[in-house]
Amino acid sequence: MADLASTEEIMEVALELAGLDKAPADSTIYVKGKDIKKVLFGIDAGASELLLAKQLGYDAVISHHPKGGLAIIDFHKVFRKHIQQMVEAGVPKYEAEMAVEKKMNSLEVEMHTRNYDHTVDLARLLKMPYMNIHMPLDEIGRRVMIQKIRDGTDKDTKVGDVISTLNELPEFKNAKTTIKVRLGKFSNSAGKTVVSHGAGTNGGYEIARTYFKYGVQTLIYIHIGTTDLEKLRAECMGNLIVTGHIASDSVGINPLIKELEELDITVTRLGIVHP
Repeated sequence: MADLASTEEIMEVALELAGLDKAPADSTIYVKGKDIKKVLFGIDAGASELLLAKQLGYDAVISHHPKGGLAIIDFHKVFRKHIQQMVEAGVPKYEAEMAVEKKMNSLEVEMHTRNYDHTVDLARLLKMPYMNIHMPLDEIGRRVMIQKIRDGTDKDTKVGDVISTLNELPEFKNAKTTIKVRLGKFSNSAGKTVVSHGAGTNGGYEIARTYFKYGVQTLIYIHIGTTDLEKLRAECMGNLIVTGHIASDSVGINPLIKELEELDITVTRLGIVHP
């Protein structure tokens, strides 16, 4: 059997898979632990999951989404990753910054209202190692989706072909949700296609509109709000594919679980689509 892992080592494995040097603002270790051989891993693992893990003899709980501390308070800082992604897609930096600013400020205000230590305090009382890994896993998922599209499409690809290609990934194949065209048509040319993911949360109307303004024909979000979608529909600027929140998160989570299992760590999934 391999050496038993610590919470710090698990975080390092995730960062290495994502190509990151340090944990971003939305990912942290709340309660450190070592000699971990049995993990309860949920997309949203909070108070009830901590109690369940204690009762069932797990050594640690991992949540994908942030559940407390600075990972909640500073969550908005990760949203700036959208700027880098937009610039890489050909958007001028000042335009990207303007598109990001409004929603980033809104996120900062929202996160300031959260009860940021409730679940973390429970983990401490239970002496249960507890952590969350968010953006690194979303970045893994983004890269998987980008590579899949690159390998399976060409200059004549239609929007429907992009969806068919993504549906070859087991997480989308096995999900209860289906990939949707929320803006545009299956028969439209896909053209320049961008996966917007791994920056905290979706970019909403402003970021999508800016992508379309600067030559992106097909944008991929993992989810979008109805108000933002209606505003985009009113302008009809491009194609918007929405892949589904849980299935898309699972695309990035499962590679980490595979690595943990190779370290002889038993992982139980909660709400994560099996590959």
